[in-house]
Amino acid sequence: MAITMQNKCGLVLGVANERSIAWGIAKVLAEAGAEVALSYQNENLLKRVGPLAETIGSRICMLADVQDAKSLDELYKKIAEEWGKLDFLVHALAYADKEELTGRFVNSTRNNFLKSMDISCYSFVDLAKRSMPLMIEGGSLLTVTYMGGKRVTPNYNVMGPAKAALESSVRYLANDLGPEGIRVNAISPGPMKTLAGAAIGGARQVFRNTEKNAPLRTNADLDAVGNAALFLLSDKSSSTTGEIIYVDGGYHVMGLPQLDNL
Repeated sequence: MAITMQNKCGLVLGVANERSIAWGIAKVLAEAGAEVALSYQNENLLKRVGPLAETIGSRICMLADVQDAKSLDELYKKIAEEWGKLDFLVHALAYADKEELTGRFVNSTRNNFLKSMDISCYSFVDLAKRSMPLMIEGGSLLTVTYMGGKRVTPNYNVMGPAKAALESSVRYLANDLGPEGIRVNAISPGPMKTLAGAAIGGARQVFRNTEKNAPLRTNADLDAVGNAALFLLSDKSSSTTGEIIYVDGGYHVMGLPQLDNL
């Protein structure tokens, strides 16, 4: 049976353009019948996000800066007025100063470390708290992580600790919100050709290396990520919570490169 999201409505944060992981997820959800609200981080992104919202019939497309409580208050007020409930939340946000995604991790500055943790990790906790009152019939929260939170990845630097904290938050939120019927999970795609991914030094080499050495010999695309998210946000995963689901062609299971690439 096809997974359906009919009569479900939810919020997707993190769309920057048509190559964003958040957009891949939003598109698949809409195709499955969900009503999807989109946010954009600043006014400059509206010219990209607005047309995308129109293609999936989004009735809510609003500014949302996770470091600005007022903008989030207005967004959730609109959701409450429009829908009166929330069935799912997708958090596909991360931040690090591009200048600190090269060189040595030990040189991380305090300001960038704290801002990266705030936007990349704490914002998910804050959004979970805001979503709870609207998830009157239970719901599903989903965030996006990366293997660099578990293993050292070249030039990932401060994002490694930020993703590690995010993954731990998934587990603690899953336990906290379980009694309300709210599930909390994360997907961990392999490297993808996104605007955010391009900011990491050596991104092309990492992409090619993963593609050559993953068991499936391929990197995930937006449809693969979207379909994994669809499962985790749907009723088909009603007993799955606190999980980190990898969508990386199996690369995370490898201890060494394939023999031909050693």
